[in-house]
Amino acid sequence: MNREFDPLPQASLAGLYCEVAHTDSTTKVSQHSPAVEVMTDLTRIPAATISAETPLAEANRAMMLRGVRLLLVTDSRHQVRGVITVADLLGERPVHTAREHGIPPGELTVANVMTPLERTEAVELGEVMRADVGHVVATLRRSGRQHALVLDRLEGGRGIIRGIFSLSQIARQLGEPQPLSTEIARTFAEIEAAIAA
Repeated sequence: MNREFDPLPQASLAGLYCEVAHTDSTTKVSQHSPAVEVMTDLTRIPAATISAETPLAEANRAMMLRGVRLLLVTDSRHQVRGVITVADLLGERPVHTAREHGIPPGELTVANVMTPLERTEAVELGEVMRADVGHVVATLRRSGRQHALVLDRLEGGRGIIRGIFSLSQIARQLGEPQPLSTEIARTFAEIEAAIAA
């Protein structure tokens, strides 16, 4: 089925005032907006992933380059094995792990400090589709985490990580200052005050 395609007509930009289109991640929301409006949909935006064998310094660089604070840890078959966050990399976990295992901190890998899948929780996609932004903030507050994964459950005991909720993205969409990883409690209070207004 070999088909000829005609080129599309092109317009000159000379003399036009042009702006960059805004992405959905900057859409303003409120407490009562649908939760899906603050979810990073991994069917539309590629997931930020990393191998468990990656040195911690490389994982930190990967987060900075992608502009994310969470990486999904995957194996060679693209199966999710766990998650690693900026708090895992820059917090006390690497120091404690190195001391416990007698490993020089520079030799630690993602596998040494990640949270394995067995110890990770997720919100089911069906719940997200019925929820509001206020529900997501309450969920993040209860867990004390800056991220929540969204699970799309499939048949046969399989699932797909369909999305991610990020406290910093929610703050951005609410028009609030970006949270720092060390300011979780204060940030939750600020976001709750903003969505209650």
